Amino acid sequence: MPEFIPLISEEEIKARVQKTGEEIAKDYKDLDLVLIGVLKGSFIFLADLCRKISIDHEIDLIGASSYEGTSSSGQIVFTKQPDLELENRDILLVEDIVDTGNTLLKIKEFIQFLNPRSIKICSLIDKHERREVKIDVNYSCFSLEKGFIVGYGLDYNEKYRNLPAIYDLKL
Repeated sequence: MPEFIPLISEEEIKARVQKTGEEIAKDYKDLDLVLIGVLKGSFIFLADLCRKISIDHEIDLIGASSYEGTSSSGQIVFTKQPDLELENRDILLVEDIVDTGNTLLKIKEFIQFLNPRSIKICSLIDKHERREVKIDVNYSCFSLEKGFIVGYGLDYNEKYRNLPAIYDLKL
């Protein structure tokens, strides 16, 4: 039976998403902002974050996966490409968690081929325990050293995304 150890409350998440949205709105005030959510995990964070960004922006999605269970397979599979024209636009990749960094690095490299003016990264969780590549997370709501976390879009084998807070999952 899995055990869920509370890490970040629903209230803490709401407060940090609000603050991050305000910071993004200030930084992108006069730019052509496109948020690109990384499926599937970012969808809840993306939905809440975009409502806290007070400036005009567009939203798109990209699908990429490297996980099987609790570990990365090392192979990146693109499951959806962006629909919007991204050339000369300011891209903010929105991710649920930056863990090894491999998937996000591949996504960033792919987006660079579409000739945007800028690419930055916003992550709900910046987790350092298993980081394998250097990748700059420009906006991070929370930083964690370790743990396998679920809730608020984060899953274990497609389960537990619906939890309103973030938990460390012990199997």
